[in-house]
Order: sequence, then structure tokens, then C-alpha cells
Amino acid sequence: MSNIAVVGSGLVGRLLALLLIQQNKTVVSNVSLFEKNALLTPESTGLIAAAMVSPVAESVTASEHITVMGQRSLALWPKLLSCLAIKQAWWQLGTIVVAHRQDMSNLTHFQQRLKSNNEADSAEMNADDLIALEPELAQQFNQGLFLPSEGHVDNQALYRQSAQQIQESDINLFEHTATRIIDNTIHLPSGEKQVFDWVIDCRGLGASQQLIDPKATLRGVRGEVVRVRAPQVKLLHPIRVMHPRYPLYIVPKGNNEYVIGATEIESDSEQAISVRSVLELLSAAYSVHSGFAEAEVLAMQTGLRPTLLDNEPSITVLNKSIQINGLYRHGYLLTPYILEQVLQLLRSFDSFCADQWQVYSEISSEFSIDDVVTDSGFDHKLITVFNGGNEYAHNDQ
Repeated sequence: MSNIAVVGSGLVGRLLALLLIQQNKTVVSNVSLFEKNALLTPESTGLIAAAMVSPVAESVTASEHITVMGQRSLALWPKLLSCLAIKQAWWQLGTIVVAHRQDMSNLTHFQQRLKSNNEADSAEMNADDLIALEPELAQQFNQGLFLPSEGHVDNQALYRQSAQQIQESDINLFEHTATRIIDNTIHLPSGEKQVFDWVIDCRGLGASQQLIDPKATLRGVRGEVVRVRAPQVKLLHPIRVMHPRYPLYIVPKGNNEYVIGATEIESDSEQAISVRSVLELLSAAYSVHSGFAEAEVLAMQTGLRPTLLDNEPSITVLNKSIQINGLYRHGYLLTPYILEQVLQLLRSFDSFCADQWQVYSEISSEFSIDDVVTDSGFDHKLITVFNGGNEYAHNDQ
């Protein structure tokens, strides 16, 4: 039986804690969740995000590995939410990509750079197609691109429901508790030490001074969004608008609310959103739909995404400590896949009760990423195990 601590209650940490507490008591006897702020702090990056799950659109700038992990996560999101009994938090209606007349070359360039071998992943749209799918867009655009498989998460519903489940579960919750991790021991500000069988570090930027990989460097990449309520706008699909300087996204969140974002700034600054960013975001949104002119601004927020040098995520292991980090701006794109890999990893280390571990979704025979996933289902590009100062990718040996 394992006594497991999860440190950090962001998107990955909170969902991982819930998956662990669902395990048979013969494999997981106790779960503790440590969070330096509140479980529902409004400044949480996962709560601020637009929460798009867009592996096809992201393939334009992301690596092939991230694209493949994102495709897997796209299939896993409904199963993960069902497993956790989180309701009405998932939409999979596809993404519409458009451009104003003067920016059509950017749309063409975007289409050419899509990394997909499946022709069904994208389809060109004419004016009639736009009218059929999103009639209010047809007032400004007469062509576009449809990415039918993509989805998005209602992150506010996800955070609210997961917080309630954590508070009502057997998870030992420690809010407003700063920690320091040394191997499988949690050091608290009071001087108290708590020892666990496994400590799983999901702190993101909070772990920047305690990275397991001695060669790793973590930085913050800043994102800025505006959340509005716009009763005069009736968009159903996430919209991406091509622009030479700031490609825009508008994501419907229900109740006439929309998240508008675009900016990505290489900065660790936590200062409030800039006037320039607000003007650019709202002006661009208005150019898509004039109904945004009368929208009520609900929030203007910024968040820092933990990012490694190569912009790729990592799972590193040292002794009895597992560290998950570097999800960059792909938190919602990759989280289900990351969780699947962590559960498989924990199961692989449990030589006595491995058959009793429940991984919410086993690797499907229909899903092939043979270049990175071993016969046991481990992604050797994602997982690195350190043993006595030596480094090796997790494999089947």
C-alpha cells in the first residue's frame, strides 16, 4: 500500500489526486494534496486559460511529439471527465479558422503548415459552409478552415467540481501550505516533516529551484486573456483569427461568456495585463463580431506557464519523487496523456500489486505512437528516470 503526496493543485495536481484516491486501498492507502494558495484561487493559470484542446491547430507551431500526445488527450478527455464524474465541462464541436481579406496569406500559410496525415482533420469552408456552421461569422468572412475534431474544456466548471470532490473525499488537503520537497519527504514551514512512499511534484514554476534534472531550466511564459459577457454574440465554436502579429482566439464558455486571448510573452512578470494587449484583443474581437462592442468585461487576467528550454513537457523520477513540469501553453492539450503516463509509471514500480492499479484508460491498440511509446506503454521522450546521478529513459527492461 502506498501513501502518496501530490504537491500543487493546478490542473494536473488536482486531477491526479482524484485519480489516486479512486485506486484500490491495496495499492493507494492515503493521498495528501498540498497547495500553497487556496484550492480555487482565482489567479490559477488553469482557471484563467481558454482551455482549448486543439492538436491540429497547435501542430502548426508544436513538435510532432506534442501533436501526437495532444491527439491522444483529445480522445481521453471525455473518458477522464466521466471517470471523475465531472459533468458538462467538455465540448467537441471543432474549431473554425478565419482571416480578414488583407490577412488571407496568413490563413493559407497556416493551412500549409498543419501536421496531419488525416484529410478529415481539416476542411476548407466557403460562405455557405460558414452560414451553416456559424452564421454570425458570415457577416465578416466568406471563407475559412474547419478543424472538426477539436474540443475545449469549461475550466471553471472543471475547477469548481474537482475542488468540491477533493473537499468531500478522503484526500488530506493542506491549503495555504508552502512546502519544500527532499526526495519523498515534505518539509513544512513549521519544521514538521512528513514522509511518503511517493511524492509527486506538480508545482510548475514553484519547483524552479528544485528541478530533478540538473540540466533543466524552467521559465515562465506569460499569457493574457480578457473574459467578457456578450449577449449580442452567439458563437458556438472556438474561433481562431489569423493575423501577422497576434493570431487571436475567441472561445465560448456558455452563459454568453467568451475568453479572448492571443498574447504570448517571454516574461516571468506577474504584473497586470497591459493596455496595449487589452486594446489589441478587444479591437480584434470587435473586428470579428460587432456584438463585442457592447460586451461586459468580466475579467482581464494574466498567467505564467511553466516552460522548459525545448518547450516540451517532462516527467522525471528520482528515488521516490516524481516531477511533472514544462507543460508550457499546452496544459489542457496534454493533461489526460500526462496523467495516463504517471499512473502507468506508478503501477510499473509496484511489483507486488501492479495488477490492481486502475489506469483510467489503457493504451489503445488503435492508437499508435510506435516511435516514442514502448511495449509497456511508456513514452520514452516524456519520462526520464534518474538513478544515483545517472539518467536513462524509462523502458521495458
